[in-house]
Formats: sequence, C-alpha cells, structure tokens
Amino acid sequence: MSGLPYLDAATLERLVPIGRAVAVLEDALRAGLDPEATPPRPIVDVPAGQLLLMPASMRRYVGVKAVSIAPGNAELGLPRIQGTYLLFDGDTLAPLAAMDGIALTSLRTPAVSALAVRHLAEPGARRLVVFGSGPQAYGHVLALREVRPVEDVTVVARDPGRAEALAARCRELGLTARARTDPPAAGPEADPGAGPEAGPEAGPAVGPVAGPVAEAVAAADLIACCTTARDPLFPGKLARDGVTVVAVGSHEPDARELDGDLVARATVVVEARASALAEAGDVIVPIRRGTITSRHLAGNLAELIAGRVVAGPGPRVFKSTGMAWEDLVVAAAAYEAWT
Repeated sequence: MSGLPYLDAATLERLVPIGRAVAVLEDALRAGLDPEATPPRPIVDVPAGQLLLMPASMRRYVGVKAVSIAPGNAELGLPRIQGTYLLFDGDTLAPLAAMDGIALTSLRTPAVSALAVRHLAEPGARRLVVFGSGPQAYGHVLALREVRPVEDVTVVARDPGRAEALAARCRELGLTARARTDPPAAGPEADPGAGPEAGPEAGPAVGPVAGPVAEAVAAADLIACCTTARDPLFPGKLARDGVTVVAVGSHEPDARELDGDLVARATVVVEARASALAEAGDVIVPIRRGTITSRHLAGNLAELIAGRVVAGPGPRVFKSTGMAWEDLVVAAAAYEAWT
C-alpha cells in the first residue's frame, strides 16, 4: 500500500476530459452494465456528520468511494465534503490506485447528466439555466456544451458575488451569460430535505419566482439544478413543453429540487429505478402524495441509451442521485490512461 499511486484532481481532469467521461459511461452501458445491479449505498451517521460508502464492480475492476459530509466544517474553514476513491483489480482484489474522490464526483456527475441530455434533449437546445454556483454548476455548463449547442447561460444563485463569478467564467468560454439572484422557490408545495453530494450552493425556501428568473426558466431549453436546496427551486408550471431538466442535488427521500407539477407533466428518466425509489425525493415525494406512481418513471439510463424511452409532449426530466458504477467507470478510465 505504501507505493499505491494517487491520482489528484488535476491528474484526473487531464486523463479523463469531460467529453471522454461521457463516452466511457455510454460505452459501459452499451456493453451491458446494468445500473439496477449496483449495490445500495450505505449512509452511516457519525458524530460529525455522515459517511457515504459507494462500492461497485465491473469486469476487470472493483472500486469503492468513501465520502465524508461534515456540516460543521464550514465554521472551521474546511471543506464540507471530502472523499477518496480506491480502485482494485477485479480478479485479485489487489489495490491499484487511490484517487481524489471529490474530483471524481465533480467529473462523473455532470458527465452522467450530459449523457442523459444527449439522448433526451431537443437537438438545438442552446439556452441553459443553471441553479447553483458551485463546482457542479460550472461542471454542468462544461458538460452540456459537449452534447448540445449551448450559447446562452443564466446563473441563478443566492449569493450575488458567486453568481456573477460563475457567469463571468461562462463568458470566458465565449458564452452569453448573466447572473440572477432573485430568490427561487416553488411556493406552497415545498417540502424540507437535504442533499449533500452536489456542491455547496443551496436554494432557499421563499416566495414565488417572478421577474428575470421566471422569464429565464420559461424560455430555457435546458435547466440544470445543482444545489443542496431543501425545497423545489421553481414552480414546475414555468417549464415549457420540450425543456430538459436535470436535477443532481439530492439523494435523500425528503430532499428535492423539482416540484410535483413538473414531475407529473414530464417524461422522467432515472439512473436506476431501485436507487431512485429509495433515495430520490424528486420522485419519492410526488409518489408519497399520490401525484404520480412508480409506473410514471419512463426508464433508467441504460434503457434511455438503448432507445427504449420515448419522450412525451411535455418536459423531460433526468433525476440523478449519483451511483457507484459511474465512479468506477470513470476511475477505471483514468487508471488505464495513467498506465
């Protein structure tokens, strides 16, 4: 173990650019990887917060990501989310490499969203609204540009400085971009919850969306929800038919970024039915309230890639909770590129 190589964030980014990450995820699904067969993710409460353990196996490799979530770290000037990935040989279970687990999450999460958007969104989608201003928000801008001709970005976040900073980064990419800090929320249907893996930016529970944020949502071709919001971020009735919405910010049954109105109108695709029905508040809350049933889920990511999901006339929604097989696929690609 003393000689175990460690792939840091910069190395992962160099070895597996975002477009490559999208490609290897699609290749794995086309090769027969079944998202439904991924082991459940244990979430262990500890005094300082939570530990998330994410094991998976795939042909030549086995891996596990250990993520810690420590809410009190912000007051100490430390990251709230930390983690490490361990990759093993599939035949001997000998350790092969350790990797920056948070960098791996920051890479695979937008890559999974981009893969879903590639097969779900309108071909000419160019107007993107991003809720959030953290690493995942920027990662989704980069990733969605790989699969659709995104030209225009609206950043919606609580903090004006962070929102403008992200908009400025988008403009550096040659995009038209602006920041909006109008307080987003879905109104009376809001339900409390939390979801820690998407990044530091959270959305508040306040009054109805109006003005520039409502206008941006109504005109959007793509909407990326990358927050730790405790309530739905916008009224679903604002989303036009044909828009594609990705929600990545929560993995707890009571946490959601989307309201029941949007989910009920939409063609809903999830990474895996088993994980979504256990962890995705965006679908669990509407099921619990009788707004939809589990049969409303149009398919999982493998079925979408295989062409077995047909989008209806309304919005399209991809709900992601983050799954261990995604980490393993991208980690294996990084290791193979490194060796």
